Amino acid sequence: MLRLAGARLLDERDGQAVRAVLTADPVASCMVAARIETAGLDPWRLGGELWGCDIRGLRPAGRLEALCFAGPNLIPLRGKRSALRAFADRALRRRRMCSSMVGPAEQVMGLWAELEAEWGPAREVRADQPLMSISSAPLVPPDPLVRPVRPDELDRYLPAAVRMFIEEVGIDPRLGDGGAGYRSRVAELIAAGRAFARFEGGDVVFKAEIGAMSSKVGQIQGVWVHPDRRGHGLGASGTAAVAQRLVSGMGRTASLYVNGYNAPARAVYDRIGFAQVGQYATVLF
Repeated sequence: MLRLAGARLLDERDGQAVRAVLTADPVASCMVAARIETAGLDPWRLGGELWGCDIRGLRPAGRLEALCFAGPNLIPLRGKRSALRAFADRALRRRRMCSSMVGPAEQVMGLWAELEAEWGPAREVRADQPLMSISSAPLVPPDPLVRPVRPDELDRYLPAAVRMFIEEVGIDPRLGDGGAGYRSRVAELIAAGRAFARFEGGDVVFKAEIGAMSSKVGQIQGVWVHPDRRGHGLGASGTAAVAQRLVSGMGRTASLYVNGYNAPARAVYDRIGFAQVGQYATVLF
């Protein structure tokens, strides 16, 4: 009887098998695919380790039964219960380094069930996060005033990014290092042309970013509207502008995931033309 081998560290020899997993669901695997396409499978360049499980004795066939990225985030992409248990065993051999677990809900919640006794309690568990995408023109007219943020506008853009992070994640990203690390990450997105905003009178009234971007998919994140301008359609037209940039300007599917309880945001994304293609979950530490 064939049995699943334990979790092992993958390397460049596993590249074909890894790409097969990523290609099978490019929207769900966007965050991991973006890293691998840029850095390969070397842990130092990848900024984390890629773990896999295969059927014992069948490694030459190049098929992975399970896949998980372990870095700043722990992202299980594929795996049944036995594989998730193997990933948990590997994760528990060292102290927790990740700030969250995120990915397909079945894998995240299954892995969390294995880790909770040692890693819990979590700060928050978001088990219901519809994963949505659009690969055609948005149904809402894009806001023509939403544009890429220029590097010299970092100081005008950063306060809105901080406010969004606090509202969404529940903690201040400036804690610990005075905001140097978060400022650097935002500056990198701006330099890459992946931070977008509408400015009015010097203030940001809408913002969004393209976080992970693979060769096929771009994941929109950090959507935020100034509190004084909410309810005026800026979120819909602004997000449509970023989606349009991804689909028409970059030749990619636009994706995002949203908390299931956030009915207003879900209604906006439905109106733009996003369709649910999967289910994500996030565990915040």
